[in-house]
Amino acid sequence: MPSPPAKPRRLLLVLPSWVGDAVMATPALRRLRDALPGAFIGALARPGIDQVLAGADLFDEIHVERASGVLGPKFVAAKLRPRRYDTALLLTNSFSTALIARIAGVPRRIGYDRDARRLLLTDPVPAARTPRGAFAMVPAVNAYWALASALCHDNPPPPAPDQPLSTTHAPLILPPGVLMELTPTQAQRDNARRLLASAGLAPDEPYAILNPGGNNPAKRWPADRFAAAADHLASAHALRVLINTSPAEIDIARAIIDAASTSPVVLADHGSSLGALIPLCAGASIMVTNDTGPRHIAAAMGAPVVSLFGPTDPRWTTIPVRTLTDGRPAEIILVSDPGLPVDESANDHPQRCAVDRISTESVFDAADALMNASGRAG
Repeated sequence: MPSPPAKPRRLLLVLPSWVGDAVMATPALRRLRDALPGAFIGALARPGIDQVLAGADLFDEIHVERASGVLGPKFVAAKLRPRRYDTALLLTNSFSTALIARIAGVPRRIGYDRDARRLLLTDPVPAARTPRGAFAMVPAVNAYWALASALCHDNPPPPAPDQPLSTTHAPLILPPGVLMELTPTQAQRDNARRLLASAGLAPDEPYAILNPGGNNPAKRWPADRFAAAADHLASAHALRVLINTSPAEIDIARAIIDAASTSPVVLADHGSSLGALIPLCAGASIMVTNDTGPRHIAAAMGAPVVSLFGPTDPRWTTIPVRTLTDGRPAEIILVSDPGLPVDESANDHPQRCAVDRISTESVFDAADALMNASGRAG
């Protein structure tokens, strides 16, 4: 039997393109950093992902590039080639990122065997599939951990056998106690403090964060219901309510303001940034969010989270979360159709699993349960 390849001395990590996926990759990234003492580890990231991971000591350098257009992979590869990486681990599934690693001359290239890129990989890893050939519903944190296992030459542990079937959670293969992690930089902490002061919050004033956006409109719980949630958090728990959106989603924030009886604060009006959201989540009493990146940031920073899922199945993004003082998980997931059979995916039922089927009352109840258990009420 041939011996396994030597451990990398210069490793390139091709990071996921989406914020939430990058956060879900942090357990695997930490594992690699700890497993490869003395190795030089670089990362290739899209703009924005570098802000999220800026404070972590996971890499020795980070290349921030966007491979746009037909010649994009060639231009990015040309910048990587002088770094002389001996191994690339692709946490992405795209053809273009595998092509970048190949053109950059990285001798060993590890990634999932999918999206017609098998010939670009030296170590293709089979992607889990159902008996019918579709991709199996594997949580992203599991997928990234399994890739780290492929690089470290060991097998990932199987999911916990005693975990019951669920429409909201899939079994995880992470060892006990392994969590997602983010570390804000000092500049991000300073920006968050300035932002809160600009928004009129007194020092140590408790606040909630609402995250009503999402890259897909079908994921967005209606703005008037977020407004009702804002009013409930303010009246029932004495919280100031902050609304977080991307610049492209500012109209959603305005709609919430118009519908609310209280006075939520739009963070974009006070110079918010993706990096500042990290320490803001660390100080939040609770977040109510759609299925989007800030959910993962809040969970990584230990904030209690109410996560709302419509026609995207939450089992693709099952995450490890901290526990509250009474032992319950710090996240409550609400789905549009709790009665969906466990062997079916919400992704295949866009009407049955429309996000507006989640009631305001269920969100109030979930928020109350987390607030009472966390001891973070105002």
